[in-house]
Amino acid sequence: MDERRALGYELDDIQQQLKELEIRYEQYFAGVEKREPHRERINLAKRLRQYTNRQIIQTDLKFRYHGLTSRFMSYAQYWDRILRLIDEGKYHRHTAKLKKPAAPAKQAPATNTQRQEVERLQQELCEARKACGLSGDAPSISKIAAFLDAQREKISSRYGDRPVQFSIDINDDKPRIKVSLKK
Repeated sequence: MDERRALGYELDDIQQQLKELEIRYEQYFAGVEKREPHRERINLAKRLRQYTNRQIIQTDLKFRYHGLTSRFMSYAQYWDRILRLIDEGKYHRHTAKLKKPAAPAKQAPATNTQRQEVERLQQELCEARKACGLSGDAPSISKIAAFLDAQREKISSRYGDRPVQFSIDINDDKPRIKVSLKK
Protein backbone atom coordinates (compact mmCIF):
# COMPACT_ATOMS: atom_id res chain seq x y z
CA MET A 1 0.00 0.00 0.00
CA ASP A 2 2.93 2.35 0.66
CA GLU A 3 4.21 1.89 -2.89
CA ARG A 4 0.76 2.75 -4.24
CA ARG A 5 0.55 5.89 -2.12
CA ALA A 6 4.09 6.95 -3.09
CA LEU A 7 3.32 6.47 -6.78
CA GLY A 8 0.10 8.46 -6.36
CA TYR A 9 2.03 11.34 -4.78
CA GLU A 10 4.63 11.15 -7.54
CA LEU A 11 1.93 11.35 -10.22
CA ASP A 12 0.33 14.30 -8.39
CA ASP A 13 3.70 16.04 -8.44
CA ILE A 14 4.21 15.29 -12.13
CA GLN A 15 0.74 16.64 -12.89
CA GLN A 16 1.50 19.85 -11.00
CA GLN A 17 4.85 20.20 -12.76
CA LEU A 18 3.15 19.74 -16.15
CA LYS A 19 0.61 22.47 -15.32
CA GLU A 20 3.39 24.86 -14.27
CA LEU A 21 5.34 24.06 -17.44
CA GLU A 22 2.25 24.76 -19.55
CA ILE A 23 1.86 28.16 -17.85
CA ARG A 24 5.55 28.98 -18.33
CA TYR A 25 5.37 28.17 -22.04
CA GLU A 26 2.26 30.30 -22.48
CA GLN A 27 4.05 33.15 -20.73
CA TYR A 28 7.05 32.66 -23.00
CA PHE A 29 4.87 32.68 -26.11
CA ALA A 30 3.11 35.83 -24.91
CA GLY A 31 6.43 37.59 -24.32
CA VAL A 32 6.26 37.74 -20.52
CA GLU A 33 9.09 35.24 -20.03
CA LYS A 34 12.30 36.01 -21.92
CA ARG A 35 13.61 32.45 -22.12
CA GLU A 36 12.01 29.20 -23.08
CA PRO A 37 11.57 26.83 -20.09
CA HIS A 38 13.61 24.16 -21.87
CA ARG A 39 15.40 22.83 -18.76
CA GLU A 40 12.07 22.24 -16.95
CA ARG A 41 10.73 20.43 -20.00
CA ILE A 42 13.73 18.09 -20.10
CA ASN A 43 13.41 17.36 -16.37
CA LEU A 44 9.71 16.53 -16.73
CA ALA A 45 10.40 14.26 -19.72
CA LYS A 46 13.02 12.40 -17.64
CA ARG A 47 10.57 11.95 -14.77
CA LEU A 48 7.94 10.54 -17.12
CA ARG A 49 10.47 8.20 -18.78
CA GLN A 50 11.34 6.68 -15.40
CA TYR A 51 8.00 4.88 -15.43
CA THR A 52 8.16 3.63 -19.03
CA ASN A 53 9.66 0.23 -18.19
CA ARG A 54 8.28 0.10 -14.66
CA GLN A 55 5.47 -2.35 -14.01
CA ILE A 56 2.48 -0.41 -12.62
CA ILE A 57 0.02 -2.97 -11.33
CA GLN A 58 -2.76 -0.66 -10.17
CA THR A 59 -5.03 0.07 -13.12
CA ASP A 60 -6.06 3.55 -11.96
CA LEU A 61 -2.45 4.66 -11.53
CA LYS A 62 -1.45 3.14 -14.87
CA PHE A 63 -4.32 4.97 -16.55
CA ARG A 64 -3.31 8.21 -14.89
CA TYR A 65 0.32 7.77 -15.92
CA HIS A 66 -0.62 7.13 -19.55
CA GLY A 67 -2.92 10.16 -19.51
CA LEU A 68 -0.15 12.40 -18.17
CA THR A 69 2.30 11.03 -20.72
CA SER A 70 -0.03 11.56 -23.65
CA ARG A 71 -0.88 15.07 -22.42
CA PHE A 72 2.80 15.91 -22.14
CA MET A 73 3.45 14.58 -25.65
CA SER A 74 0.57 16.64 -27.06
CA TYR A 75 1.87 19.77 -25.35
CA ALA A 76 5.41 19.02 -26.55
CA GLN A 77 4.23 18.79 -30.17
CA TYR A 78 2.28 22.03 -29.78
CA TRP A 79 5.25 23.82 -28.19
CA ASP A 80 7.60 22.56 -30.91
CA ARG A 81 5.22 23.80 -33.60
CA ILE A 82 4.97 27.27 -32.02
CA LEU A 83 8.75 27.42 -31.52
CA ARG A 84 9.26 26.52 -35.18
CA LEU A 85 6.85 29.30 -36.20
CA ILE A 86 8.74 31.75 -33.99
CA ASP A 87 12.04 30.73 -35.61
CA GLU A 88 10.52 31.19 -39.06
CA GLY A 89 9.12 34.58 -38.08
CA LYS A 90 5.53 33.53 -38.75
CA TYR A 91 4.24 33.59 -35.17
CA HIS A 92 2.30 36.64 -34.05
CA ARG A 93 2.44 37.09 -30.29
CA HIS A 94 -0.91 37.88 -28.74
CA THR A 95 0.28 40.78 -26.61
CA ALA A 96 -3.05 42.60 -26.79
CA LYS A 97 -4.30 40.40 -23.96
CA LEU A 98 -1.45 41.55 -21.76
CA LYS A 99 -1.97 45.29 -22.15
CA LYS A 100 -4.32 47.05 -19.80
CA PRO A 101 -7.40 48.37 -21.52
CA ALA A 102 -7.21 52.08 -22.14
CA ALA A 103 -9.76 54.33 -20.52
CA PRO A 104 -12.52 55.18 -22.95
CA ALA A 105 -12.16 58.63 -24.41
CA LYS A 106 -14.93 61.01 -23.51
CA GLN A 107 -16.58 62.28 -26.62
CA ALA A 108 -18.65 65.42 -26.84
CA PRO A 109 -21.64 65.45 -29.17
CA ALA A 110 -20.69 66.70 -32.60
CA THR A 111 -23.39 69.29 -33.19
CA ASN A 112 -25.31 71.75 -31.07
CA THR A 113 -28.62 70.00 -31.79
CA GLN A 114 -27.19 66.68 -30.63
CA ARG A 115 -25.94 68.41 -27.46
CA GLN A 116 -29.42 69.79 -26.82
CA GLU A 117 -30.95 66.36 -27.41
CA VAL A 118 -28.56 64.77 -24.89
CA GLU A 119 -29.36 67.43 -22.29
CA ARG A 120 -33.10 67.00 -22.92
CA LEU A 121 -32.84 63.22 -22.51
CA GLN A 122 -30.83 63.55 -19.31
CA GLN A 123 -33.42 65.94 -17.87
CA GLU A 124 -36.29 63.62 -18.84
CA LEU A 125 -34.39 60.63 -17.44
CA CYS A 126 -33.91 62.43 -14.09
CA GLU A 127 -37.63 63.24 -13.94
CA ALA A 128 -38.58 59.66 -14.85
CA ARG A 129 -36.26 58.27 -12.17
CA LYS A 130 -37.87 60.52 -9.56
CA ALA A 131 -41.36 59.51 -10.75
CA CYS A 132 -40.41 55.83 -10.36
CA GLY A 133 -38.97 56.46 -6.89
CA LEU A 134 -35.41 55.48 -7.85
CA SER A 135 -32.60 56.97 -5.80
CA GLY A 136 -29.27 58.12 -7.13
CA ASP A 137 -28.29 60.29 -10.02
CA ALA A 138 -29.12 59.76 -13.66
CA PRO A 139 -26.26 58.83 -15.99
CA SER A 140 -23.91 61.67 -16.89
CA ILE A 141 -24.19 63.62 -20.12
CA SER A 142 -21.06 61.94 -21.50
CA LYS A 143 -22.48 58.45 -20.85
CA ILE A 144 -25.77 59.33 -22.49
CA ALA A 145 -23.93 60.86 -25.47
CA ALA A 146 -21.79 57.72 -25.85
CA PHE A 147 -24.92 55.54 -25.68
CA LEU A 148 -26.69 57.64 -28.31
CA ASP A 149 -23.67 57.53 -30.61
CA ALA A 150 -23.48 53.75 -30.27
CA GLN A 151 -27.20 53.40 -31.02
CA ARG A 152 -26.93 55.68 -34.05
CA GLU A 153 -24.05 53.56 -35.33
CA LYS A 154 -26.01 50.33 -34.90
CA ILE A 155 -29.06 51.73 -36.63
CA SER A 156 -27.05 53.25 -39.47
CA SER A 157 -25.31 49.93 -40.09
CA ARG A 158 -28.66 48.16 -40.18
CA TYR A 159 -31.00 50.69 -41.83
CA GLY A 160 -28.69 53.19 -43.51
CA ASP A 161 -28.77 56.90 -42.79
CA ARG A 162 -32.38 57.08 -41.72
CA PRO A 163 -33.08 59.61 -38.96
CA VAL A 164 -33.66 58.29 -35.45
CA GLN A 165 -35.62 59.60 -32.50
CA PHE A 166 -34.81 59.05 -28.82
CA SER A 167 -37.35 59.16 -26.02
CA ILE A 168 -37.71 58.01 -22.42
CA ASP A 169 -39.84 54.92 -21.83
CA ILE A 170 -40.86 53.62 -18.39
CA ASN A 171 -41.16 49.85 -18.39
CA ASP A 172 -41.40 47.77 -15.16
CA ASP A 173 -40.80 50.92 -13.10
CA LYS A 174 -37.43 51.45 -14.80
CA PRO A 175 -36.85 54.40 -17.11
CA ARG A 176 -34.97 53.60 -20.29
CA ILE A 177 -33.91 55.42 -23.41
CA LYS A 178 -35.99 54.18 -26.32
CA VAL A 179 -34.65 54.38 -29.87
CA SER A 180 -37.00 54.52 -32.84
CA LEU A 181 -36.80 55.39 -36.51
CA LYS A 182 -38.45 58.65 -37.55
CA LYS A 183 -41.32 58.18 -39.94
